[in-house]
Amino acid sequence: MWEERAERVRREIAALAATGLGMAELHASAQAAVRQAVPFEQACWAGVDPGTLAMTSVTNWHEWPVPEEFGLRFAESEYAGSEPNTFTQLVLRPRPVARISDAPHRDVVRSVRLNDLLHPQGLEHELRAAFRLEDVCWGVGSLFRESQDFTDREVEFLGAITATLAAATRVAVRAGHRAQRSTDGPVIVLVGPHGELRAGTAAAASWLAELEDVAPGRFNMVLYGVVAGARAAMSGTARARMRDAGGNWVVLQGSRLITGDDPGQMVVTVEPVTTRDLVSLLLAAYGATSREREVCLEVISGSTTAEMANHLFISPYTVHDHLKALFEKVGVGSRGELVAKLLA
Repeated sequence: MWEERAERVRREIAALAATGLGMAELHASAQAAVRQAVPFEQACWAGVDPGTLAMTSVTNWHEWPVPEEFGLRFAESEYAGSEPNTFTQLVLRPRPVARISDAPHRDVVRSVRLNDLLHPQGLEHELRAAFRLEDVCWGVGSLFRESQDFTDREVEFLGAITATLAAATRVAVRAGHRAQRSTDGPVIVLVGPHGELRAGTAAAASWLAELEDVAPGRFNMVLYGVVAGARAAMSGTARARMRDAGGNWVVLQGSRLITGDDPGQMVVTVEPVTTRDLVSLLLAAYGATSREREVCLEVISGSTTAEMANHLFISPYTVHDHLKALFEKVGVGSRGELVAKLLA
C-alpha cells in the first residue's frame, strides 16, 4: 500500500515542479502532499547550495513561528557540532533518511536540536532526509511529531520519494533566475561569534532591508550557516550561494578576522556570483555532466568547435555530441539560445 502512495506523491511532486514554482512554494506544496501519507505536527525543509550544503531557503509547515534565536543554535549544531544524523552525514549514506531515535541513545540524550530546539516546542520525534539525486544534494527536510515516533514504513516511504524531491528542488533552482544587478556599494557586514550583526556598510543596510521585505529571515539563516561553517573550517572561511530580493544569485563569504579585540568576529561579504559560478550552478540544476558544463563554459567564452576540442583534449565530433546533449537538457536549439537562456 505505501508503495502505491509513494508513487502517487512522486507524480504529484513532479507535476508541481513542472509548473515552475519557486523553492518556497514548491516545498510548501510538497509538504502538504507528504503529510497525506506521513502525518506530522511540524516540518522544516530547506534548499541547499549543492556545493557546500549551506541552507539557502527555509520553508516551515504553515509558517511555523520558530524563534529567530534558534537559527544560530541549529546552524551550530548542524554544521559544527556532533549531532546525530546531520544532513552532511545523511548525504553520504546509501539511504539518506533517518529518525533521531535510530541514533545511539547517548547521542540522542546529548542532542542540541532535540533538547534545546524541539522539546521547548513540545516536539519529541524527528524524521529527516537529504534530497539527493545522482550523488548531489539539492535540499533537506525534517518532519516532527509530538508523541508517536515515525514507523519503519513511514521511513521507507520518505526514502522512496527523496530522489523526486531532489529533482523537483533542482528544477526550482532554475526557476526565474535573473542577471545580476550592481548595488550602490560593497555589501559587507561584521558579525559576532554568535552570528549577530554588529556593523555594516550603507549598501548592506539597504540590501538587507529589501531582502527582509521579500523573504524575512532568509539572510539570517544563510548567515548562521556560513558563520558556523567558517568557525569549523581550518581555513576560517566558508561560503554559500543564495538569491537576493530581486531573484539575483549572490554568494556570501565569511572569514574570521585576525584581531586581538574579539577573535570571534567575522566579516561577511555579499557579491554577485561570477558568470562561471552561476552557469555551473544552473547547468547542474539542468542535470548536465561535468564535461557538458566545461563545453558550455567554452561556448559562453566564445570558443569555436576546434578551439573547444583543443582546450578540452577531445575530438570535434565529441564536442558536437556534448552540445547536442546540452541543447536537449536546457531546452534550446542553438549556441546562441543556450547562452541567452543561462545568462538571461
